[in-house]
Amino acid sequence: MAFKTLAAAVELDVFTALSGRGARTEAELAAELGLAPRPARVLLAALTSLELVERTGDGRYRNTPLAQEFLVEGVEDHFGGFVQFYDRVLYPGWQGITEALRTDSPVFAEPEERDSVFEVDNFVMTEFFGNAMHAVALTTAGALAGAYDVGGHTALLDVGGSSGGFPIELCRRYPHLRATVYDLPHVCPVATKKVAAAGLEDRIGTAPGDLFTDAALPSGHDLIVLSQVLHCAGEERNRETLRKCFEALPPGGAVVVCELLLDPARSGPPAAALMGMNMLVAHDGGENNSETEYLGWLADTGFVDLEVVRFEAAGANGAVVGRRPA
Repeated sequence: MAFKTLAAAVELDVFTALSGRGARTEAELAAELGLAPRPARVLLAALTSLELVERTGDGRYRNTPLAQEFLVEGVEDHFGGFVQFYDRVLYPGWQGITEALRTDSPVFAEPEERDSVFEVDNFVMTEFFGNAMHAVALTTAGALAGAYDVGGHTALLDVGGSSGGFPIELCRRYPHLRATVYDLPHVCPVATKKVAAAGLEDRIGTAPGDLFTDAALPSGHDLIVLSQVLHCAGEERNRETLRKCFEALPPGGAVVVCELLLDPARSGPPAAALMGMNMLVAHDGGENNSETEYLGWLADTGFVDLEVVRFEAAGANGAVVGRRPA
């Protein structure tokens, strides 16, 4: 109920309305949103209980700092697209979770036609998914930068980079860094648009391709990031992806796997375990893995100097790092 309440408020642009003209009375907001008094009253009570809006002493409503930072249309860290993607694309699939468990197949895509809805050129991918992942990527990249020395690298390859949020955030922090977003041909224009809006066209480019069918990854980068990529596939594909990373890196180059990592006993944390259920709904073969599993795959591929760095972000609770021998 809480999530669907949030999704409805995002679709109605409640938080943007409260931001644009400041605190509003219940009647004023109802009129602006085209709502009758009862639905407006019920919605505002629910949003207040969720600490997304607050009521002032004179009976007006305004956004809480959390909503103001993340749910107002136009702010860079806008999570509205993320909410809409889950509401319109993933949430309906969860109604078939029992089918996914019984059949070992995704339920919101058409398994007989493709492994995932993200593999084809469609509105869902280019609009919802790109917007959904942008704020997640920005915040996750910022958290990684606080835990790992990204500044020790000069060229970043963001594999499955979607909107380019990861390199945008890191290039802002490190003026010497250049980056490439590697993703499907119909996704790269989304990154190009976001990069241009950030004013970083001279440092961030795109490389259209398909991770699963291309023989090799683009070369010339000493850092490869896989952020929320490996959880979309099974062990065989992930080992092949890491092999491609190893071959694309120069000696001493590093691969960084950012994920919601399960603990070694695969008993939590809840965010990682439940994201695994989400991958069961959304992808053929996808699941969240433990740091132990990732470390094993990296070692088997030939990576050395393995380490796990911890942080908390919307898209990951840490990263597993490996280097190609110098």
